[in-house]
Amino acid sequence: MEIVVNVGGVRRVLYGDLLSRYPETRLAELIDCLAGGYDTIFSLCDDYDPGKREFYFDRDPDAFKCVIEVYHFGEVHMKKGICPICFKNEMDFWKVDLKFLDDCCKSHLSEKREELEEIARRVQLILDDLGVDTAEGRWRRCQKCVWKFLEKPESSCPARVVAVLSFLLILVSSVVMCVGTIPELQVLDAEGNRVEHPTLENVETACIGWFTLEYLLRLLSSPNKLHFALSFMNIVDVLAILPFYVSLTLTHLGARMMELTNVQQAVQALRIMRIARIFKLARHSSGLQTLTYALKRSFKELGLLLMYLAVGIFVFSALGYTMEQSHPETLFKSIPQSFWWAIITMTTVGYGDIYPKTTLGKLNAAISFLCGVIAIALPIHPIINNFVRYYNKQRVLETAAKHELELMELNSSSVGEGKTGGSRGDLDNLPPEPAGKEGLSWSSQLKISRSDTFIPLLTEEKHHRTRLQSCK
Repeated sequence: MEIVVNVGGVRRVLYGDLLSRYPETRLAELIDCLAGGYDTIFSLCDDYDPGKREFYFDRDPDAFKCVIEVYHFGEVHMKKGICPICFKNEMDFWKVDLKFLDDCCKSHLSEKREELEEIARRVQLILDDLGVDTAEGRWRRCQKCVWKFLEKPESSCPARVVAVLSFLLILVSSVVMCVGTIPELQVLDAEGNRVEHPTLENVETACIGWFTLEYLLRLLSSPNKLHFALSFMNIVDVLAILPFYVSLTLTHLGARMMELTNVQQAVQALRIMRIARIFKLARHSSGLQTLTYALKRSFKELGLLLMYLAVGIFVFSALGYTMEQSHPETLFKSIPQSFWWAIITMTTVGYGDIYPKTTLGKLNAAISFLCGVIAIALPIHPIINNFVRYYNKQRVLETAAKHELELMELNSSSVGEGKTGGSRGDLDNLPPEPAGKEGLSWSSQLKISRSDTFIPLLTEEKHHRTRLQSCK
């Protein structure tokens, strides 16, 4: 039996024995739909021509070419350039199960789903910031305002000023820590030891006071204090301010419990922990955050780099030690000592404190230098690609979230005028809401647009939509 289908203007002839391989699909149901009358026919297709016995479908013809492969090969491959979410909707329409989708296409679909969830999360956060719940108490509203003021510099001009001030104080405290080690700027204490200048100490105290106040306010206004305390950047904040108070405690109280020399050594050990405050810059720099994420995603490439270098260091240090033993004034005393020479040679540093003196040793050094350049250059390209890909993805997601809000605003205004954003009719023509169904619904607050991709994370109270045009 021949089945003639016209999908998006593309005519195709299919055969019943081929379609009957998967009887639960929509195309297989066309075989016996003629006996059920026009009601059955139009429940499966958009239009039907009795003279040509041709079924019409207003669907994507490119996606249909991919879906039809399941009848021939038993699997579906998604064509390049098709939106994965829209392709999933096409498979749902043709009643083809996702288990027939190839694994490579499933990973692409999962990636796009994660992007949709990320966009939905960003939209949800923006809506939460814009909305004010009058049912909340005064303390709760004040807490949310403080959290928004300190955590989201883009929310207002004063918040941006505070973020810039915090950024400058991080730089000032880091510069003070470095300048305080210059001998010409240090002063002598009562015991004759060199200490930091009092002015620098006052600047340090002021910066620590600001960091402490900022951390306490963020902790008190945090919605989830346990998650806040265990966050990596907040742990860095604690490590940046904790040495100051521990040193202050040891200076004033430690002398009574231990010797003065031990107190001074403990204070010096804690002061070096002040370098942790430079990592606070990552909170105010999206570039540093992107770099951190790229390095986390590049553990495999970094492992390969370290493995290449480790093998090369071991081989060339052993060869260098063996070849240099014939020279009476050799600088290669042992293979472990030669590791240092191999490291500075393969990384193209070359301090010159250890160098070969024989001809074979110099040849070995030249080969190790070339191998080091190649070993370092090979994994760099994937790391750079991870950085660029993540950075561009974040920009696209941010733009998509803003675009989504603009579409929601347009749809809300069109609903207020009694119109919808697409060509599906008025909201009054929607089917009744299923009884007993909670959460997501197609009530009068639902925004309709030109397709049916759905964000399940945005509930009715948060103005959810049925179309995510940003996925394009």
